[in-house]
Amino acid sequence: MTSTSHKARGSRIVAAAILAPALFLSACGSPVTDNAGGGGGADSGDGGTLSIATGGTGGVYYPLGGGFATVIRENVEGYDATVQETNASVDNMLLIQSDAAQLALAVGDVVSDAVEGVGEFEGNALDVCSLGNVYNNFLQPITVEGTGIQSVADMEGKVISVGAPGSATEVAAIRTLEAAGIDPESGIDRRQLGVAETVAALRDGTIDAGFWSGGLPTGAMIDLASDGDMVIVPIGEYAAPMAEEYGDYYVEQEIPADTYEGQTEPISVIASPNILVASASMDEQLQEDITTALFENKEQLIQVHPAAEEMDAATAGEVPFVETCPGAQAYFDQAG
Repeated sequence: MTSTSHKARGSRIVAAAILAPALFLSACGSPVTDNAGGGGGADSGDGGTLSIATGGTGGVYYPLGGGFATVIRENVEGYDATVQETNASVDNMLLIQSDAAQLALAVGDVVSDAVEGVGEFEGNALDVCSLGNVYNNFLQPITVEGTGIQSVADMEGKVISVGAPGSATEVAAIRTLEAAGIDPESGIDRRQLGVAETVAALRDGTIDAGFWSGGLPTGAMIDLASDGDMVIVPIGEYAAPMAEEYGDYYVEQEIPADTYEGQTEPISVIASPNILVASASMDEQLQEDITTALFENKEQLIQVHPAAEEMDAATAGEVPFVETCPGAQAYFDQAG
């Protein structure tokens, strides 16, 4: 993706923030505890309400998931959809397993771990499949001027948030710290905050830095950048050793200049693909109908969040670490 496209994203984010409520707020349910078990076999192909597990309101998953819900409601006959606010990827995979959600957004490293039954899913491999690679997450360690943190090494001994419990941010942050030679348990004063809470804690000085894995640009970070003292810590050098140890879903990629206010230079970080996941038992025709609806209504989704610009049916099925759902593959074959 070019720098020009990301600059365009930055210019459109205000418009997206204004348009998004009209497109998705009616699709959004209450937090996870209110929707657990609400699917009731809705993925059987007989109609009903599909629950989409997303993330916190300050990130990308929640608004984009709301856009998905609206598109499904308007284009998949017999189905409604709602979103769940969650701690993101790890929680989302477990919600799919328990049928408390029928669709979920999750980052590649967590999806791979779930399929392989390792990490947070040790001995508990999940039978899931992919409805497509949607967009890339960027692991964005943030701090503010005056903390003295310019690298991961500078985080040692400091108060650091590694992301919300059960999130892909937590998984990637821990692996990044370890790659830099810092013990994530004893080498930092560890906190576990979502992106909105991380921004608030940086503002009031209760943490020195925090990790966030999300699309570009992330709303809560736009807000922090408006203060004029946000610093994104470069971590791209750790992508190769992390990919070698864990898998090819970690790649070095730049946050283009001007993605955030005051960020005048590109910053090298770690990117990972975001996957829309379903249970492998979901009805194949429903898989195809959902995939068709989402990718054929990409322009509507871009109005919810610019991250949807990355949706590409020609490549969305190329996810090496999880099987593509057969219904989704049928659409990708036709679209390609």
